[in-house]
Amino acid sequence: MFKVIRWMLVSRSRLLAELLDSRWPQEFLVKLTLTEPEKVSEHLLMEQTLVVIDLATVDLQKAYQLQRQIERLPSSIRTVFIQYPRKIDARFLINPSVSAGVFYIDDSLEFISHGLGDIMNGRYHIPGELLKSSGDDEGDDDTDSLTIREREVLQALLSGSTNQDIARQLFVSESTIKTHLYRAFRKIGVSSRGQAIAWAQTHLHEVQV
Repeated sequence: MFKVIRWMLVSRSRLLAELLDSRWPQEFLVKLTLTEPEKVSEHLLMEQTLVVIDLATVDLQKAYQLQRQIERLPSSIRTVFIQYPRKIDARFLINPSVSAGVFYIDDSLEFISHGLGDIMNGRYHIPGELLKSSGDDEGDDDTDSLTIREREVLQALLSGSTNQDIARQLFVSESTIKTHLYRAFRKIGVSSRGQAIAWAQTHLHEVQV
């Protein structure tokens, strides 16, 4: 169980930030810091215990990088994702050791507040359908854990292809390619495109696609 004292809201929406800043500090008796994703490092304090990431205004790659940054901190900071998309597979973001809550894009503010109350009491609020499969990739950075499609996408990175190029090659949307990349990043333990290319140069030649 962790005690919530300071919260951080990461969002590009000033309207949402102002709405939650007028509600959450009074409702939960916490100090709420509002920041944009590029400025998180400036405001991320060891005594903060909850970072709320607005996925409607923070792209998945940036959210993934923030999650990885928090995972490496020697503290009990937890993450909560709000406005989580229903039509995009973003389960690669969820790490049960760090993620405390996930709220869908159509969840009401009242529902989110109720879930945050559970989190304050030391419980987790992650939909079962997400939690069930989110742990499948954890701790497994072996090439055997990569799907055929993820290997294809990593292989394409080695040729210098952009996401748009890869999407055309594989006849899928660019957002699908991003999802494959982010899931592959978590499996092989990297957090950037450059690191993924370096990993692929060492390991991917061993894998026949």
